[in-house]
Amino acid sequence: MPPDRMTRLVQKVSSGRTFARLAPHVVPALDRAVHRLTRGRVLPSARMLPGVVLTARGAKSGLPRRTPLACMPEEDGWILVGSNFGRPGHPAWTANLLRHPDAEISWQGRDIRVRARLLEGPERERAWSAVVAFWPPYERYQARVDRRIRLFRLEPTSAPET
Repeated sequence: MPPDRMTRLVQKVSSGRTFARLAPHVVPALDRAVHRLTRGRVLPSARMLPGVVLTARGAKSGLPRRTPLACMPEEDGWILVGSNFGRPGHPAWTANLLRHPDAEISWQGRDIRVRARLLEGPERERAWSAVVAFWPPYERYQARVDRRIRLFRLEPTSAPET
């Protein structure tokens, strides 16, 4: 199947409610396991969308929490979308970043310290337009939920580690 048709098929499947019910139980677990086994070199969901593994302190526990996430790379950082696969409620990792914005990501096999910033106002609107153009299913996720999907910009705070 040509890449354009494959992308459209994946977008259609990932926009559905069945995907929203199943994916949160399967995708992160698979990503964590493969990422750990390959020492950060492979993230299966990144075949669909670019991805990072975010390590942030828990909002309540303060303990490190590792979460594989899709991202939209930018020239000087990354945008994370708190879509929660179009399910109700903000994903836990967003509360972690609100409470503890200093975090680390594993990006293409490198560990990078970052600082997260919740986007609001016109900056958020520009970023939202960009992420919807980047991955159209986000628009369907937003239409399904009774909350405003949180967007975070991650900016590196130090040189990448190897």
